[in-house]
Amino acid sequence: MFLETICINNSVINNIQPHLERMETTAHNFGFTAPNLPNLIEVLPNELRTKKVRCSITYHKQILDIKFIEYTPRVIKSLKLIESDIIYSHKFSNREQLNNLLLQKGDCDEVLIIKNNYITDTTFSNVVFKNKYGLFTPNTYLLNGTKRQSLIKQGIIIETEIAPSDIKNYEGLYLINAMLDIGDTDLISNY
Repeated sequence: MFLETICINNSVINNIQPHLERMETTAHNFGFTAPNLPNLIEVLPNELRTKKVRCSITYHKQILDIKFIEYTPRVIKSLKLIESDIIYSHKFSNREQLNNLLLQKGDCDEVLIIKNNYITDTTFSNVVFKNKYGLFTPNTYLLNGTKRQSLIKQGIIIETEIAPSDIKNYEGLYLINAMLDIGDTDLISNY
C-alpha cells in the first residue's frame, strides 16, 4: 500500500498536481492504475475547514483510507547523522524501515540519513541547506518530495551533492515536506 500526504490549509489544497503525478508514477511503476481522488474539500470535516490539515491518503488500486488531522509541526532542534542503505523511492504506507532508522537517534530529535557517503533526507522530510550563496538540497534524496520538486521548479532551491564533510560549509538546514515550507521551522544547525 502507498501513502500520499497532502496539505489543506483553510480549505485550500496545496500543491495538488505533484501529488497526483506521484500517485500516477507510483501506480505505473507497480503495474496498476492510480485511483481517482474524491473532492477532498467536500469530505473535509467542518471543524477542520479553517485549519491547517494533514490529509493522509492510503491507496493501491483504490483509495483505502483518507484521514484528516489538524497539523501540529514536530519540534526538531537536533539531528543525528546515520549511515543506511535504505531504498525509499516511493511513499509507502509501511514506514518500518524509516522507523527503525529513527530508533538510532539517541538524544537527538531526528536522524539525517547518509547513503553512499552523501546526505539524503530525514525520516519524514527532505532537507534544504542554507549558506551565503543560497539554498541547496541534496541531489541524493531518498524520496523526491512534492515540496522539494516545487521549490526546485520555482528556482528557490538548487540541487547539489552534499557529503557529510560539506556540512561545515552551511549555516544549517531547513526541513521541508508537503506540510512544511522553508522557514516553517527554525534553521537547524545541531547535527
